[in-house]
Amino acid sequence: MAALNGAVENGQPDKKVVPPPLPRPLRSLEVKYTKIFINNEWHESTSGKKFPTYNPSTLEKICDVEEGDKPDVDNAVEAAKAAFQRGSPWRQMDALSRGQLLHKLADLLERDRVILATLETMDTGKPFLQAYFIDLEGSIKTLRYYAGWADKIQGRTIPVDENFVCFTRHEPMGVCGAITPWNFPLLMLVWKMAPALCCGNTLVIKPAEQTPLTSLYIGSLIKEVGFPPGVVNIVPGYGPTAGAAISTHHSIDKIAFTGSTKVGKLIKEAASKSNLKRVTLELGGKNPCIVCADADLDLAVECAHQGVFFNQGQCCTAASRVFVEEQIYPEFVKRSVEYAKKRLVGDPFDARTEQGPQIDQKQFDKILELIESGKKEGAKLECGGLAIEDRGLFIKPTVFSEVTDNMRIAKEEIFGPVQPIMKFKSIEEVIRRANSTEYGLTAAVFTKNLDRALTLASALQSGTVWINCHNALYAQAPFGGFKMSGNGRELGEYALAEYTEVKTVTIKLSQKSS
Repeated sequence: MAALNGAVENGQPDKKVVPPPLPRPLRSLEVKYTKIFINNEWHESTSGKKFPTYNPSTLEKICDVEEGDKPDVDNAVEAAKAAFQRGSPWRQMDALSRGQLLHKLADLLERDRVILATLETMDTGKPFLQAYFIDLEGSIKTLRYYAGWADKIQGRTIPVDENFVCFTRHEPMGVCGAITPWNFPLLMLVWKMAPALCCGNTLVIKPAEQTPLTSLYIGSLIKEVGFPPGVVNIVPGYGPTAGAAISTHHSIDKIAFTGSTKVGKLIKEAASKSNLKRVTLELGGKNPCIVCADADLDLAVECAHQGVFFNQGQCCTAASRVFVEEQIYPEFVKRSVEYAKKRLVGDPFDARTEQGPQIDQKQFDKILELIESGKKEGAKLECGGLAIEDRGLFIKPTVFSEVTDNMRIAKEEIFGPVQPIMKFKSIEEVIRRANSTEYGLTAAVFTKNLDRALTLASALQSGTVWINCHNALYAQAPFGGFKMSGNGRELGEYALAEYTEVKTVTIKLSQKSS
């Protein structure tokens, strides 16, 4: 009898099990949803303006999208406030029913998985199979995880003085704003939307202007599932206008943002100057990946490679500072270069492609400028270092060795397919160097020594530490950063606290003895 992973019980391959065919993208997909989504209806922008969204693989315009601004955000907030009023259908809905709606939304993502993966690839340039198997899989699992939590959010009874009963209630915050990034548009939307709705809040969402299409498609599914009008509202637009309107709005009670540290600071400042709305931030990273001499070298090289080049290097979790113990440094560099040279760059709709284009010209130019800085500052360029000349925004996978801590490529978040490799001599040295950054999002350690692994996990100033793996993210496990990599946590039970207020209720009992 075959097990779920396709292997029989004695561990030998089951020759009868044929893997399912790979999904195929819809290359001629028509974009249906380009308007602002408020109150379960589609609206044109108040200003009448639209903005284009482009395919970074071809540099061709996909379509024009309605450009939301402050008046549109105001309309969305009014709809969300009305949906959150006492006595509204959403507030009267029991917790189990909220969970069922999230399960139904996950069902529709399953049904439309190819459409959503195709839209994500068109808009971001990420390989279609990665969008299908990673972004969509993560989105579906996150929705189902929080669907299960909806009727399990509960307070506590607290022993106080004899004549009093004290208990807590965990209540929804109200109207929540969500501003999502362009590197994982759908997945980051779901990371915010699922716990917010699970807890009973309403939402106003602004997707990144570079990649609005999957977020708008989700609007159509929200309506189809049967969420009451006003519970989820989606306003595409630019950060300095629509994003700023959300950040400063006095009727938004909480905001969640994923993006750059620079913009995160602006959002937190705007929140403090408006109504002190609660803020959760998932920001940048310059993440250490530490490879000890006793590590499984094949595993470490592969994980470090995928850790920095996945999603064209456009990941806040990217393993963008690789520290390798000096005894194995030459061999690690050699194997890393071999991996990078074999990485297939090209059409993201081609099943063989591992790396697509960068998101836009601005990001493309920034990456090439940082690569040039690495050359000028004395790092050894092992491979890559150039754009692929005949193809738009594509950059060759790049590996630098002999990198030192003072170089820009070792200090700044590159957000591109560039792997800087440094060497270290001792554990105390690498701890000090790994922590000498303003960021603290993730870290990875490769070693067979349990004591060393736990010592590093304890000493590294990072919100997540992976041991002998990288990018191991799960809906059940909290994710967030130390220092300037952010505030608060997404995912897991911990995220529920970011979308609820704790109310204490104390009751004085009668003085009469029973």
